[in-house]
Amino acid sequence: MRFVPLTLLLAVATPALAETPLTGAEFDAYATGKTLTYAVGGEVYGIEQYLPNRRVRWAFVDDTCRIGHWYEDAESICFVYEHDATPQCWMFYLQGGALTARFMSDPPSTELKELSQTDAPLACSGPDIGV
Repeated sequence: MRFVPLTLLLAVATPALAETPLTGAEFDAYATGKTLTYAVGGEVYGIEQYLPNRRVRWAFVDDTCRIGHWYEDAESICFVYEHDATPQCWMFYLQGGALTARFMSDPPSTELKELSQTDAPLACSGPDIGV
């Protein structure tokens, strides 16, 4: 049997550990009470406010706010919004102190990165103002 140094095994295992998706409890602890701005390729994609009881308020750039909720499904965090009951499932990872989200539906290649966060509410210009 060949001897493999422990440090080599740890170096090989580290990327896998960094790719462990957040559980629902971990996601809830990180996101609740925050408003996060997400980017794709460095360009702002949208903003989501994470409210108590797994409720959310989402808006694409220059769009009206959508109210919804999230739930855990296996390793995914799925979102359902009032305007569309189709679940939008993502795997969330905490990398370098910020969230990365990978879309689990078709196409699975969409990846969002947390660009910034605040505890201020999402400014809504649509019909859901004050919700």
